[in-house]
Amino acid sequence: MLDVFTGSGALAIAAATDGAKAATAVDISRRAVLNARLNARLNGVRVRALRGDLFAPVAGERFDLVLANPPYVPSETDALPDRGASRAWDAGRDGRALLDRLCAGVSGHLAPGGSVMLVQSSVCGEDATLEALSAGGLRPQVVARQRGPLGPIVSSRRKMLVRRGVLEPGARSEELLVIRGSRSA
Repeated sequence: MLDVFTGSGALAIAAATDGAKAATAVDISRRAVLNARLNARLNGVRVRALRGDLFAPVAGERFDLVLANPPYVPSETDALPDRGASRAWDAGRDGRALLDRLCAGVSGHLAPGGSVMLVQSSVCGEDATLEALSAGGLRPQVVARQRGPLGPIVSSRRKMLVRRGVLEPGARSEELLVIRGSRSA
């Protein structure tokens, strides 16, 4: 399995704990990769943690499962931060800068019968993700929805998101979605 945008390595570690034959974690952040390695060691599991941009560190490799919790919060500009905490959530003006790259490239990294499961907010376009996964030859579907209050970062950007038409005036909640894209066997 592959965990892209790994952050702390939590998804790769959970998969390794649950019996994945091999778990790989990728993040562009040096600190995230070090965190994933340390957390895997502390949890007594083997995780191959690699630093790099999205699929670059695993070029030519295929996986049965790809998990992703990418940055998806809309920001003021399309410029993505190259350092700092905001790197973990800022995803361009529409929140799709990394989601679109993930959707465009994931099919080439799935083994026959493999799946991608990704998390995103409803504020960055459920239909766009479903269409992008479908365009990549995958069968997409929303497998989980959870409505809750706007997170602190989205809340802090509420006025901007209302101005752009992403949120309705007075909106205080969003849905977090888990979307699966499956490749034919």
